[in-house]
Amino acid sequence: MNDAQLKSLAAKAEPCMISVDRGLYFRISKEGSAFWVFRYSIGGKRRQLFLGNYGRAPAGISLRDARDLVAHKRADVKNGIDPLAEKKRSKLIEMTTVNQVAEDWLFECAKRLEHPQIPARVYKNDIAPAIGELAIKRVTPPDILGIVRSINESGRPTISNDALTYCKQLFNHAVKLGLFQYNPALALSPKDAGGVEKSRTRILSLDEIKTVFQVFRDNAPIFTRDNYLAVTLLLLLGVRKGELIAAKWNEFDLDKLIRTLPAERTKTKVEIKIPLPELTREWFVELRYRTNASEYLFPSRRASKRRGYISDDTLNHALAKLFGLKVDGNKKPLPNFLGSVGVEHFVIHDLRRTCRSLLAELGIPSRIAERCLNHKIRGIEGVYDRYDYFEERKRALHGLSETLSGFL
Repeated sequence: MNDAQLKSLAAKAEPCMISVDRGLYFRISKEGSAFWVFRYSIGGKRRQLFLGNYGRAPAGISLRDARDLVAHKRADVKNGIDPLAEKKRSKLIEMTTVNQVAEDWLFECAKRLEHPQIPARVYKNDIAPAIGELAIKRVTPPDILGIVRSINESGRPTISNDALTYCKQLFNHAVKLGLFQYNPALALSPKDAGGVEKSRTRILSLDEIKTVFQVFRDNAPIFTRDNYLAVTLLLLLGVRKGELIAAKWNEFDLDKLIRTLPAERTKTKVEIKIPLPELTREWFVELRYRTNASEYLFPSRRASKRRGYISDDTLNHALAKLFGLKVDGNKKPLPNFLGSVGVEHFVIHDLRRTCRSLLAELGIPSRIAERCLNHKIRGIEGVYDRYDYFEERKRALHGLSETLSGFL
């Protein structure tokens, strides 16, 4: 096979794969592009390596150059070197900046984590601006310390601890890739970041619930109706925030007042049917009207290519505004509306704990209350007790709705 013959085949652009030399193949794809392929065996496995496009340098590889290139590849194979593995390895070695390593690390996170957007968000917002463009080998413990201290000083100790954890994972990844000899984040502990975190115990009393929801209603321009309906459902149903804000209308049977939460969207990885109290019917009808044609109960309020429902932080930010922890459109601090009426600070997740505590006050047995929150029953009882307590949960949530009906 000579160069003139190859040019003729390339001009016809008909799909083919022709052996040109030992292990060297000239191939034309269905789309008509001509390129070189090296086929070989190593370790008892057949392998195939793309060498480059056919043509003149620098855009392509000529017949002569392709033969020379394959001769070197054959020598590598003879010496036990896998050219395909070396090509992949070279891409890793070419990583020089923190951003490049982070891209590979976050790609791995996406394959193994249920919520990979969380480390991605912390990296993008808090880590990358400080060290993202630095050469990976230039990062030192003081660089990491500066990041976590800055986050902690901004009033976000939990995010500071998360950032430290993700820095440790990121630089462990760099060490695994052979790009770094040591992990600069290992010298730090939570004491250097947000401090050792204590389990939260905050719950809202019935009097506080009455006051809080009145403040919500009185400040509708700040705490929108959509936010109001979301926190109402969180308190009454006890579901996780992520399970609610990502809810789709096809999960709901409003005639039977049942929501079917698919297994892939639950923390326990088990499908669960959630009974909906009669009190919620009018809320869902209103949400249906407000969401128009969206498939989500709480559609994204901005054009987003990432997902169709609201951000994980939307409700948190809305609540923080009423505690005076955010600023208005003119960058002026908002009043502490909730604090001014005697409400101690709480966060969105505290509503779930409040729901669980109210169920206990109503005398609901622990195993049923835990099922209402879609918690796994612990120990040997959880292994054998596979009953879903649907009717019992229905009665429990109905009782809770009667208790709260005058407040919401």
